[in-house]
Amino acid sequence: MAGTTSFIRDIFHRMYPQAQEPRVFRAPGRVNLIGEHTDYNLGFVLPIALDLDCQVATAPSFDGMFRVYSQNTEESKQWPAAELASLKPSQDWSDYVVGVAQKLIERGYEIGAQNLAIYSTVPVGSGLSSSAAIEVSTALALLQGRAIDKVDLARLCQNAEIEFVGMPCGIMDQYVSVFGEKHKAIRIDCRSVTHEAVELPDNVRIVAVNTMVKHELGSSAYRERVRECAEAVAAIRQKFPKVQALRDVSTPQLEKCKGLMPELVYRRARHVVSEDERVVEFMDATLERRGELFVASHRSLQHDYEVSCEELDYLVDTATQMPGVYGSRMTGGGFGGCTVNLVKPEAVEKFLADISNAYEKRFGITPGLFVCVPGEGAREIQ
Repeated sequence: MAGTTSFIRDIFHRMYPQAQEPRVFRAPGRVNLIGEHTDYNLGFVLPIALDLDCQVATAPSFDGMFRVYSQNTEESKQWPAAELASLKPSQDWSDYVVGVAQKLIERGYEIGAQNLAIYSTVPVGSGLSSSAAIEVSTALALLQGRAIDKVDLARLCQNAEIEFVGMPCGIMDQYVSVFGEKHKAIRIDCRSVTHEAVELPDNVRIVAVNTMVKHELGSSAYRERVRECAEAVAAIRQKFPKVQALRDVSTPQLEKCKGLMPELVYRRARHVVSEDERVVEFMDATLERRGELFVASHRSLQHDYEVSCEELDYLVDTATQMPGVYGSRMTGGGFGGCTVNLVKPEAVEKFLADISNAYEKRFGITPGLFVCVPGEGAREIQ
């Protein structure tokens, strides 16, 4: 991390040579162990914050302009600071910055003229939540140390993504980016917006494998799934009127309501209901059972929720046949991005080599490989 911090400071001074020494803020990406597409259904998720992060260096500008430079895209944007509150989306990376700025302004925070430089080690489109990392780190940079409740910070960044960027996401990504803990997962209750820390065993490694693809239908399909889940809730309420979200539905209740909704909508609901049950069971399960729950989660995402793709399925099918692998599943929104794998420590080196070789042979693509180290949440870097 120290090297990255030195790097972002160098970038800042190169872009803004007349500026004073910047403050630097960082927020991590995440990998979700289990609990996929349950967060916007107010259910349970079990992510870890990563040591991959987005860092934002910032210092005041003195000409009334708000400037932001992304090292990842090598692009600069600028606007009069006085116009931030009225800007419209540009349909690019800068929307995450502007959206967060607008939400802070709505909350009564004054956002003055600033120079920002951004660099992220969270790969875009990987399912490791590069968007939440930039949102949370930007929010801290714009706050400049001003107080904000941590849950409010996560909600504010979530609202920026929903209302300005236009992605109807749940709270998980922003929440774990704020609250992540070293060497621990956190089980988030997405209704109460609370969490409990979960110790991870020493005798397993968490390995993410990036397909290096992101199919275009991902964002549109995400919106369709949100709509289909709402349709399922409306049908279930005919028989169980106290149900407010799929979080409230048990498998027996869902089966009693199967005839009240189209088969497709039923299968979407079956994934969410069973996935919540898997998160609860995962907490106290053996490693062997956790691996089985990983695979069951993937099959549900593959067949019931239909958000997987050929590359993800191949990685899961291949990994689960390898020695030392407890289980494998896709993580993130789907249609590309990463799988997450539970691997015995002594098997990691061979797993990395074998899965990379197999994937490259099958698709002609070298996958990204990450041995995930659960890291801490967002903060200022001194």
